[in-house]
Amino acid sequence: MEPLLKVTNLKKSFGGVHALKDVSLDLDRGEILGLIGPNGSGKSTFVNTIAGLYRPDGGNVLLEGVDVTAQAPPEMARHGVARTFQSSRPFLNLSVLENVTIAALLHTSRTVEAEAVALECIEMTGLKSSMHLKSASLPVEKRKRLDLCRALALKPKLIMLDECLAGLNPHEMEEGLELVRKINRSGISVIFIEHVMKAVVALCHRLVVLNQGELLAEGAPEAVMANEKVITAYLGEGYKRA
Repeated sequence: MEPLLKVTNLKKSFGGVHALKDVSLDLDRGEILGLIGPNGSGKSTFVNTIAGLYRPDGGNVLLEGVDVTAQAPPEMARHGVARTFQSSRPFLNLSVLENVTIAALLHTSRTVEAEAVALECIEMTGLKSSMHLKSASLPVEKRKRLDLCRALALKPKLIMLDECLAGLNPHEMEEGLELVRKINRSGISVIFIEHVMKAVVALCHRLVVLNQGELLAEGAPEAVMANEKVITAYLGEGYKRA
């Protein structure tokens, strides 16, 4: 079976900085793929390039065998690719329900239909009690859930989560991990960027490590975390798995 996402020799530079150097990877249907590496390794650039925010300098992106390289974000969303950002970006003066309904309008021009989709996503992400609150009033944890909820309203095949656990306490983090598992069980594939290694190992089926824009290692979480190149470049010699 062909992979859901196939990225081949992806390149992206900013001036003299080569953020991505011939990065290739596959993502299987139903997979949670962890994308890890040091700050500045190219993780967010990779996600931004897949999502259409950046135009690659070279390489190809195939989604379900269709070439979607360099398509703009609205087209990528229509193809079934959604993402969240490190910093939450809701419409602050709108309610949770209004924010999610706007996202759902991607697939319909009827507000009633969009709101019905929004309500399903709000229920799934545990935001029902907050749905009439202005987004500006939400704490960090609920803003991150709102970002994920808006991504779900796009009816994605793939969600790319860029540090969706940052700033959360341990209880909130565990709830966030369970929500990602729930989303994955619904049939959505996930690319998961995170620096909390305990969470990455607990959640992800497979890991890919970037370093200085290049693919450093990939494989099962246990094998990658024991890889000497990964320990040297990212984890540090003092790393011990809990």
